[in-house]
Amino acid sequence: MAIEASFTATEGEFPLAEVFSKFPAARIELDRVVPTNDVLIPYFWLQKGESSEIDLEGIDHPGIDDLRIVDDVDGAVFVRIDWDFEYESVLTAILETDVGLVSAVGKEGKWTFEVRGTEQRDVSDFQSYCKRHDIPVELTQLHALSPLESGQEYDLTEAQREALTLAYARGFYDSPREVTQREVADELEISRQALASRLQRGTRRLIASTLVGPSD
Repeated sequence: MAIEASFTATEGEFPLAEVFSKFPAARIELDRVVPTNDVLIPYFWLQKGESSEIDLEGIDHPGIDDLRIVDDVDGAVFVRIDWDFEYESVLTAILETDVGLVSAVGKEGKWTFEVRGTEQRDVSDFQSYCKRHDIPVELTQLHALSPLESGQEYDLTEAQREALTLAYARGFYDSPREVTQREVADELEISRQALASRLQRGTRRLIASTLVGPSD
């Protein structure tokens, strides 16, 4: 079963984070192309934000070999980038594991990466690679690829899906646990009892939909 996962990163280790130090109001979106060998995402769009002109001079990072503006279109510049994959980053983790990059957007110093694997193990391997190489990412969403609205294939309500996903992302199901039910409930702005009910009912529906067939 194909799995999609979203990760966020707010640390400065991702090479293009250097752009925000010069253009704090900018928005960056990596241009998705099919990778060939080690050529991965060779272009990105940079929306100017409050800056009237974009000058990439002075942006220096060990993960970047070269930056060249290719075009300027309707308030955004199209930039060619040559990465240095000797520098460990999210992109290196993608190259070294079996996930593909669906999207990557940076704004106000925060990055959101969406990756896809053919099975959940691929996403787990990606997470493990990032952890081993001290690449700071945080899982925020995990779901099966489906034409149905997320959660419907397991008969989950939207509230149950949101509670389960957030609890998983924050480490509630880790051992030892990274957060308490109270902390997850506070983030959802509900009571701890309401969260416990959503987790219990949602888990029951997941088990019924995945481990226990209709004929069991």
